[in-house]
Amino acid sequence: MRGTKVYIALLLSLLFFACREKPEFSDIPYIKYAGFDAITNREGKDSIGILKLYFTDGDGDVGLSASDTLPPYDKESVYYFNFFIDYFEKQNGVWTKVVLPPPFPGADSLTNNSRIPNLTPEGPNKTLEGEINMQLFTNNPFSEFDTVRYEVRICDRALNMSNTVRTPDYILRK
Repeated sequence: MRGTKVYIALLLSLLFFACREKPEFSDIPYIKYAGFDAITNREGKDSIGILKLYFTDGDGDVGLSASDTLPPYDKESVYYFNFFIDYFEKQNGVWTKVVLPPPFPGADSLTNNSRIPNLTPEGPNKTLEGEINMQLFTNNPFSEFDTVRYEVRICDRALNMSNTVRTPDYILRK
């Protein structure tokens, strides 16, 4: 008798989840700010932050594989990255976009831009919804200013650019 109740409960659960409609999302990625956690170093200064973004994509073509290095995803292309982040400092009361100098001679400028790995799900339903957590450098060692914010967008493999999200202002512990 007990096995029958478990079987019926399992069957009802499966029917409930099977009857749910798949969410309808645009094929253009959508992002929304979901939070920011600063990580302090041993000296009590902020050094790294974890930016959290909620995202959706209707056709599931978010992310790049390590082998995606041919045009338009080659290193000379803006689409080599698919996670774009602009870093701003409040300098004397004015928000200023900052491009950090290269970390060593011969390198490009230091950037928080990244490549999101391929997230396309297996199976017929390619709809994506979830959270992206991205690690960022927060403390600009070349700056005396302590208030920062970021503007973020993502791009899918069809080169559809998402909306741009601006984070709240963050006061760094320097």
